[in-house]
Amino acid sequence: MGIESFGKVSFTAESKAAEFVNYLSQGRVMATRCKDCGTVNFPPKVDCPSCMSANAEWFEVADPGTLATFSKVTYGISGFEDDAPYTLAIADFGSFKMFGRMCKDIPAADIKVGMKVKVAPVKIGGDRISYEFLKA
Repeated sequence: MGIESFGKVSFTAESKAAEFVNYLSQGRVMATRCKDCGTVNFPPKVDCPSCMSANAEWFEVADPGTLATFSKVTYGISGFEDDAPYTLAIADFGSFKMFGRMCKDIPAADIKVGMKVKVAPVKIGGDRISYEFLKA
C-alpha cells in the first residue's frame, strides 16, 4: 500500500514518508523524530525541517493527547463535498500537535477543548485509509 491510498483525495503518488500509510494499514499511527535535534514531526517527515538532517526515526502515537481546538465543517471543498458536516480538530500530544478529524460517532455536545483523545487508523472506503481522533 502506498501514499496514494492515504486520505480521501491524494495529491501525490510519492513521498519520502510513504511508509506512514503502511503503518496505518497495520493499525498504527506513526510520527517521526529527528535523531539529531529531537524535533518531532506530524505529519511525518524524514527530512527534519529544523536542522535539515535526514536522520529520522518512526514512533507510534500511542499516548492520549489533549484536544486543543476544533471546528465544525459544514461545507466540503472539492473531493470532500459528501463528507460535511464533520469536525476538524487539533490535539496536543506534548512534543507535537496533530491535525485531524474527530470520529463521527462522538456526539457534537461531547466534544470539548481539554478532553483526552487518542488517534486511530480508519478505513474510509475502498482501499482508502486515514486516521481520526477518538475519546480516550
